[in-house]
Amino acid sequence: MSTTLLPNPGLGTFRLKGDTLKQVIHDALAMGYRHIDTAQMYENEQDVGAAIAESDVPRESLFLTTKVWHDRLEPASLKASVQESLDRLGTDYVDLLLIHWPSPEDEVPMADYLNALREVQQAGQARHIGVSNFTIAQVDQALDILGPEALLTNQVEVHPFLQNRDVVAHCHSRGLTVTGYMPLAVGKVMEDATLKHIAEDHGVTPAQVALAWTRARGVVTIPSSTRRDHLAGNLSALDLTLSEDELEAIAALERGERIANPGFAPDWD
Repeated sequence: MSTTLLPNPGLGTFRLKGDTLKQVIHDALAMGYRHIDTAQMYENEQDVGAAIAESDVPRESLFLTTKVWHDRLEPASLKASVQESLDRLGTDYVDLLLIHWPSPEDEVPMADYLNALREVQQAGQARHIGVSNFTIAQVDQALDILGPEALLTNQVEVHPFLQNRDVVAHCHSRGLTVTGYMPLAVGKVMEDATLKHIAEDHGVTPAQVALAWTRARGVVTIPSSTRRDHLAGNLSALDLTLSEDELEAIAALERGERIANPGFAPDWD
């Protein structure tokens, strides 16, 4: 299992914008969150940057992630898009820069955009680089292009109903951290009888059980919430230890329920 430089949990910001997002970031930073995850496609980098600028937390104490959208993968466009992201975020660098999705139908060759990604890193605009929504074969191809220790993470959908076991195991075997997005399956974990039962035994919520299960698998998680009590609960969930029987019960919830599956997605494992 890989160790990670990624603070766990992170704060996901998908679908959050404006004053709501700024308040969430202020609340999260006050609670001790230090990892903020955004993306060009979220159209909220400027709000994220404004909230960070207003915060008392120094920039160097934060771990900031953004992602390049798949329509900006041609090398010159990728580099221009990164500068645009940095300008919106109000920073000279991000801590982690990801390719958000592999190029649909390999329209842009992987070697072209990954070498451009590395050049952005070498220019000091990204401390670490990684990928998102890459299959096992694509992870191997990426490491063949860049070298075995070049990528920090593969960010993929991980929750009790889509456990992505093969991808998680393979990334760990290749030294990559796995970052799991949508860890609460857009709220569906709250309705599951198994998770509710385990939660009752521990005096916590099903969401906290799902996050504790994610941590037990060695996966960094980036849940999103607009509520202070949920933000606090997500943080404290990582102190919850589940028994082997409970972990096995959650493992049995796998049903291949993929939520993020756009038409340009790769052929999933």
